[in-house]
Amino acid sequence: MATVELRFSALPEHVRTARLVAAAVARRAGVDEAVLDEVRLAVGEACSRAVGLHQLGGVTAPVKVVLIEEEKQFSIEVGDEAPRSAPGDRAPGALGDDADAEEDEMGLAVISGLVDDVEVSAGAHGGLIRMTWPTTPAVAELA
Repeated sequence: MATVELRFSALPEHVRTARLVAAAVARRAGVDEAVLDEVRLAVGEACSRAVGLHQLGGVTAPVKVVLIEEEKQFSIEVGDEAPRSAPGDRAPGALGDDADAEEDEMGLAVISGLVDDVEVSAGAHGGLIRMTWPTTPAVAELA
């Protein structure tokens, strides 16, 4: 199992780099070429969401992206350290108003539309989006 970890300051200009790295590692891992645009878009959306949550909550910690190549699948985890509260509660640093919460839900809906296998978790210490795609084994070229 190969793993690549990327951490970047919660600034929008770093999202493009995360997208490019994710696409390159996904290609090397064996993700189908036809799906690479979806990988780029999903990672861009997840990273933009994490950057927004960090900026909204005043979190200075970096956004973390982990790219995991396993035997028959490729996963990307985008983690943030922005605290979230239970639905209905408004804790300090949580999503501030209904517009912020609506934008957050929209971002998750976009990711869910792009990725068949997605898991989202969030709590007092931040959140994690895990997206998984199938891979095809590399075919050795005959010499």
